[in-house]
Amino acid sequence: MTTTNALRHFTVHHDGITIPVSRGGRGRTIVLCPGLCSTQADLHELAGLLRRDHDVVTFDLRGHGLTSGAGEYSFEAFLGDLGAVLAELGRSGTSGPPVLVGYSLGADLAVHHAAEHPDDVAELVLIDGANPVPEPFLTEEDLPVFRAMWEDLAVQLAAGRGSARQVLLSAADILEVNVQIDGIRAGILDRYRRIDRPVSMIMSTAMAGDGVDERTARFNRNWRAGVERLVRAQPYISATWLDADHGLVFTHAEEIAGIIARGAQ
Repeated sequence: MTTTNALRHFTVHHDGITIPVSRGGRGRTIVLCPGLCSTQADLHELAGLLRRDHDVVTFDLRGHGLTSGAGEYSFEAFLGDLGAVLAELGRSGTSGPPVLVGYSLGADLAVHHAAEHPDDVAELVLIDGANPVPEPFLTEEDLPVFRAMWEDLAVQLAAGRGSARQVLLSAADILEVNVQIDGIRAGILDRYRRIDRPVSMIMSTAMAGDGVDERTARFNRNWRAGVERLVRAQPYISATWLDADHGLVFTHAEEIAGIIARGAQ
């Protein structure tokens, strides 16, 4: 284990991959799980703000950042990566279970892990993910639009190869994982029912952006309806809305850190 700029760096070996983990700060432990096509390097501003008052652990999912590539990119495989990091923290003698903060896909992973392993976490903070939307995002009508968007994204991500922000997934990989997420969110209410830990959400008011076209408006209505549905079903869950799109964790890091810090005392 090495120390750089007050951060401790170590690796977790799981399922044939090597996961780089960074840890720093002091206070209650927070584990920050990134989303699809985001890395711990992308989340550096939020992590740095949280480290003022908390012991913050960040890592990369398989095929992201400095984690090695893998033969499988699936929801279950990513869930295994999160579980391996949490298991390593448990073995290292972390005092008490951590607050698990998940962004986008990371939020869905957090909910599923907590439902299966409640003793691993003290509470959940879900940032713009794990949303039981009443309608799927990937309809046959919208699929060509998403496919083109992810093909463009894959080209952009390829430019980061070899860096801490690299993403090794192809457009087909991204599409397949999003199809899986759509299906998983259709049944995620059952997972919430199995969680007996505090849960709070930080959600974007305009997940799909602020465009005026009907498709964008429909996506944003669906996003809000999912959270309203969840809070009706599980009134113990609190939701905070930020005037932002799905990139809120990058554009509103200071606000998000403040919300998390006030809750994770």
